[in-house]
Amino acid sequence: MHKLFATVMLLVPIASVAQMVKVAPEEGARKVDVTIDGKPFTSYLWPTTLEKPVLYPLTAPDGTIVTRGYPLKPEKNERTDHPHHAGLWFNYGNVNGFDFWNNSGAIKPEQKPKMGSIHHTRIVSSHSGKGKGDLTVESTWTNGQGKDVIKETTEYVFGVKDGVRYIDRIGKLTALDKLVFNDDKEGVLGIRVARWLESPTEKGGIFMDANGVPTQVASVDNSIATGVYLTSEGVEGDKVWSTRGKWCLLNGHTPDGRQETIAILDHPKNPGYPTYWHARGYGLFAANPLGAHIFNPKVEPFNFTVEKGQTVTFTYRVLLSSSRLTKADLDKASASFSALY
Repeated sequence: MHKLFATVMLLVPIASVAQMVKVAPEEGARKVDVTIDGKPFTSYLWPTTLEKPVLYPLTAPDGTIVTRGYPLKPEKNERTDHPHHAGLWFNYGNVNGFDFWNNSGAIKPEQKPKMGSIHHTRIVSSHSGKGKGDLTVESTWTNGQGKDVIKETTEYVFGVKDGVRYIDRIGKLTALDKLVFNDDKEGVLGIRVARWLESPTEKGGIFMDANGVPTQVASVDNSIATGVYLTSEGVEGDKVWSTRGKWCLLNGHTPDGRQETIAILDHPKNPGYPTYWHARGYGLFAANPLGAHIFNPKVEPFNFTVEKGQTVTFTYRVLLSSSRLTKADLDKASASFSALY
């Protein structure tokens, strides 16, 4: 009986246990930590050193950090250009003439009146759970003249399914005044990736030396750079920049051989769908649906307008996988995501 019972038990599939996603606010530390079964996933941060809230770092399922450390936690041998590129963020380069994208502590005082900042105002709610958790926050977009122009309510859903981590970002922007998102290349959902996810064809730049000093380097050893972009339309590598697609992935591997993939999925209800990809070999991975003429001179400027009191929603999914994802994988994931919201 024991042998028979054991045989039967082996034939019965064991249901997978959903992993626990914990969302833990620490408002005094200006952060919300997100973990999966106690292991780091990401944190929602609003430090005084940045001009916007961010998610940082992004950690893949095997524990590999796939985002650049600088400017929040500089690492040796990484680029130190673009100090406004921190983790994962959402903003834009030209809202009524004000630049929310490029603002940082490096901006000269005389340029500050032309910039814009996004201020975290409050945590609305947070929930932990098996398989996924969520966080809803509010923030205010303030232009360089001190005028509040946008109230943003953003829901983040943090989850894991079939070993792949995902972040859904549903941002609802309410116009406090008439808004024109003037056609511009600097937008909207951005990720600054780790050094080894840069393109092997990218050369030179500003790097961190062993003493933590930013140093201009004319040429650089790109042997650890392995990142290759691929879009839903089959465009690959450096050619991805300024093309459109429903999704884009970035495949690469760490110096010790760990395969990782980051993907951004656009949603059909977003303005400007399918998005243009502002994806650069030096490590900027961004979806920008509000640039048009800037990417394709043959089309008219988009200049997306939102009237005072109206709300516009931008919905994206970011995937993190510690295995190589293919076009078939992303086509399936995109179809599922498109039907979800």
